[in-house]
Amino acid sequence: MSPKTYSQRDLRALVEPFSNPVLVLDGAGRVWVANDAYVRLLGLSREEVEGHSFLDFVQAEERSRLAERYQRLAKGSPLDGRTQLYRVTSLQGRMSEVSVQASELQLEGGGYGLLLNCLLQPHRPLELAVAEGLVDTSAGLVSARSEEAVRRVALEGLERAGFRARLLRWEGTRLVVRDGVSPPADAHLALEALSDGRPVFGGADQAEPTHAYLPVGGPQAEVLWVAGPWVAPRHGSVLTLFAKVVGAALADAHLQADGARSRWEVDAVAEMARFVAQPVPPPPETFLARMADLLHARAVALHVAPEPGQPSRLFAHVGLEGHPEGGDPERLTGVLLAASLREDGGVLSSDAQGRALEALSGGLFGCGAAARLTRGGEDVGAVQALRQKEKPFDARDARLLGTLAELLVMLLERRRLKAESARQLTETRLLLDLARTTSGVLETASILDVASDFLVHLLDVSNCFILLYDEQAKVLRGAAASAAHRDLFRTVVVPLDSDDLAARVARERKPIAIEDLSRGGASASTVLVERLGEKALLCLPLTSREELIGVVMVDDVRGPRPFGPELIDLAEATCGQLALSIANARLYESLWASYAELAATRAEMVKRERLAALGELSAIVAHEVRNPLGVIFNAVASLRRIMKLEGDAAMLMDILVEESDRLNRMVGDLLDYTRPRNPVLQNEDLPRVLQDSLEAAKALGATERPVHIHSEVEPGMPLVPMDRRLIRQALVNVAVNALQSMPQGGQLQVKARREAHGGREQLRIDVTDQGPGIPAELLHRVFEPFFTTKAQGTGLGLAVVKRILEEHRGEIAVESAPGRGTTFTFRLPLTQPLSFP
Repeated sequence: MSPKTYSQRDLRALVEPFSNPVLVLDGAGRVWVANDAYVRLLGLSREEVEGHSFLDFVQAEERSRLAERYQRLAKGSPLDGRTQLYRVTSLQGRMSEVSVQASELQLEGGGYGLLLNCLLQPHRPLELAVAEGLVDTSAGLVSARSEEAVRRVALEGLERAGFRARLLRWEGTRLVVRDGVSPPADAHLALEALSDGRPVFGGADQAEPTHAYLPVGGPQAEVLWVAGPWVAPRHGSVLTLFAKVVGAALADAHLQADGARSRWEVDAVAEMARFVAQPVPPPPETFLARMADLLHARAVALHVAPEPGQPSRLFAHVGLEGHPEGGDPERLTGVLLAASLREDGGVLSSDAQGRALEALSGGLFGCGAAARLTRGGEDVGAVQALRQKEKPFDARDARLLGTLAELLVMLLERRRLKAESARQLTETRLLLDLARTTSGVLETASILDVASDFLVHLLDVSNCFILLYDEQAKVLRGAAASAAHRDLFRTVVVPLDSDDLAARVARERKPIAIEDLSRGGASASTVLVERLGEKALLCLPLTSREELIGVVMVDDVRGPRPFGPELIDLAEATCGQLALSIANARLYESLWASYAELAATRAEMVKRERLAALGELSAIVAHEVRNPLGVIFNAVASLRRIMKLEGDAAMLMDILVEESDRLNRMVGDLLDYTRPRNPVLQNEDLPRVLQDSLEAAKALGATERPVHIHSEVEPGMPLVPMDRRLIRQALVNVAVNALQSMPQGGQLQVKARREAHGGREQLRIDVTDQGPGIPAELLHRVFEPFFTTKAQGTGLGLAVVKRILEEHRGEIAVESAPGRGTTFTFRLPLTQPLSFP
């Protein structure tokens, strides 16, 4: 160290004249003084250099070494006189290598200083710089974590080394440049490099090679195209080594990516499996949405075959709704459907399929992957995922899609089994409800109404019709229908020997299903098909102990429908329960009818005994009364001949005659009521009987004011089996009462028509007046003998009417509203054996 002490001014004057970079450091390693050459070398201003640590301006890799070395010198370690080399970094990032000769100085104030005389080293040969650049790039490839990162680092390193570079990928039929530009004109040399595994140089139009094709290898067949000023065969080994490093980095990145992808796929599949295994299986749309997230797909669609052997149909999808530019989902998803059903595992869309997807979706989609769904070796559908053109699927996506397709089959099967269990539970409950309902109802009509509505819900059909077999007439009669068409169907009659579908089922005793009525092929009821718009029909027999009870028909107006074996089995089981209930109800009705007939017979016997006793008594009374009456009539007649009565005597005589006549009529009515009669039934013309009865009643029941009588008979009324004399008497009695109830005049209306009553067709005659009516508390007594509200009545007229109708196996009923009139209703059977006198 020189004993001389230098100030900052002295040192500046010392270093400025030098043309090469010179600087002085203080004891802390800061730049105390720097000449202009050093400042220019750094590309900084003097203020940005002086006062700052000299370590800020050296290569980062050498800072620690130089800092420790300078600390040792500052503490008194001897200075090594040899020239040192280190690199200086400029503001522009340019690296300059300098040789440094160091000298110790004594600074003003007793501080330690070091003078550094720097000489710039000449530039290294281009080959060496390029080689170092490639080595640095090779080192950077080690830290690349993905194949894309490896490719990017390699291409950027080549560009820094002064090359132009591209990567070409062989796709089996052509070479494709990864950045999308067209391949070089002599790209065929790349195939030669791939096949021979060595560099192939190009540039036939130049004296020296201008570019080279280097086989990279790695997971894909790739070639590195390199162009630069020093590409020559003598450098082929360096370039080949670099290409192999790139290939090794690609293989390592691919291996790491495969491992990460495999771990991710395992986790994803496990998570999807847990999702599928939930107690309540999620809907397919939710599964498809998760599948779209895993595959980074814009849309996912599921096709399912409704039945084995039938074509698959679009069942569910996500990502296609709400995108009118996405096109028709059916046509769009049909592009890959056929291809996915031909191959096992996942399949990727071809170029032609990609173009079709792009055209149908308006550019929204451009590639796809699909996988077939199988269960038990049978195809059940397909699932496919769609992406935009810029993000094509690869083999790994197809493999994952195939695995997810297996989980999707499990999900669909679990949902099918759960739905089947729920359906069976529902059907069991419905059948139990039907059994409970029908077992608690002992009327056939009520059972049929309940069963028809029940079958509509159980079988998910539109309508249900039930026909019962009439063994005597050999026909099927409409007995019941579901709520919407009950009145329409009760009039249906199907002969058993006809070609109607119901008749065929009744004869063959087996179900017949027509899936599409528009195709014909079976004789269904044309009236029902046209009126109800039936599209499909199922007809089943009702039998109990090999006995035909009737036929059940169910239809569907929504469209053609296949009636599967399971549905037919369920319908047959329900019909078996229904047939048993009908048989039980008929047995009960038969038993009840037997009891009713026995009770009626007993009542009739009691009644006959009472009438016989009453008749005997009446005969005695009539004999004992009519003898004195005869004496009285003779005496009165004699007195009128002998005496000429006037005044009160004449009035008293008239009263005696009138009361004697009334007593005589009472005796006659009593004898008429108690006298046993057997009606003589003949087929009579009802309009004539009504006309005769109403004319007789009008003559007997004349009132102060006129009463208008209106008679109406249903057209086409057949001859009615009756005893004309007795029915005329009954009608006259009721009509006379009606006329006498309207002393102020009014209208008497008589209507006759046919109606179904009590399970058989009957004649109904309504006689309606406009009188004051009968009080409700007396209405139930009008048919009792000797009950009357008239001052001069005997009370036997309506009792005689009731007896006449009962002798005809008919009945009479009365309805009355006080102040609005009374209606008497006659009911007579239209079919019963005739009797002859």
